[in-house]
Amino acid sequence: MLTRGAALLIISLTLSAGLMAESIEGTVVVRKRLTRRRVTAAVPIYERGPAVELDADTETDPIAFERARVAIYVEGQPAKASADQAAAVMEQLNRRFAPETLVIQAGSKVSFPNLDPIFHNVFSLSGVKSFDLGNYPKGDTRVVTFPEPGIVYVNCHLHSNMTAAIVVTPTRWFTKADREGHFVLPDVPMGKYTVVAWHKTAGYFRQQVQVGAAGNASVEFLIPLDENGHKIEHQELAAGALETKKR
Repeated sequence: MLTRGAALLIISLTLSAGLMAESIEGTVVVRKRLTRRRVTAAVPIYERGPAVELDADTETDPIAFERARVAIYVEGQPAKASADQAAAVMEQLNRRFAPETLVIQAGSKVSFPNLDPIFHNVFSLSGVKSFDLGNYPKGDTRVVTFPEPGIVYVNCHLHSNMTAAIVVTPTRWFTKADREGHFVLPDVPMGKYTVVAWHKTAGYFRQQVQVGAAGNASVEFLIPLDENGHKIEHQELAAGALETKKR
């Protein structure tokens, strides 16, 4: 039994049969909201441009919201994206980054268009890729290339509420779960792989799968968090279960 206030994220993977390649299909199950409610005081005016209403947190299904924030990818030797691959897009709209979690392959480019009638700024201090695109107005965009795999946290110097994450993966097998929790990694060659699940609050979780093995394989990622959103270590879980048993 988990400690009081624990949140669980469970990811189930199944392998669909094929000859030379298979699709890794899975489901993300979230039992409690993992992300703190987004609350930011209204800002009436800016140094440049008119006021823009902060897009209200109107999410009616917080569990679906959490499922859709989980990035899934296959680990492996980094292989850069093809040169002709279209740039991914992270918009600045209603004083938010959209999407808040973007998944790309190493070597890909990301465009950051400003769709608000005010100035925005895009920067990152992440070790994987640091940059500062400066302040720019509506209709302008900036493009950044992400050559190395890892997590890049993105912010805006002008609006502290604006945060996002770019998950740069080493291989071409990557996706995000949809709001129902389903995802597919298609055409994975036969072999043994490590599948990674990443959530901005819960962090990394890894499991190995055998693609091409007889029958179906399944694996679960269990991500318990306490009421403050902190990871509960395995020894803490064991101690909590023992204390519950004693009672």
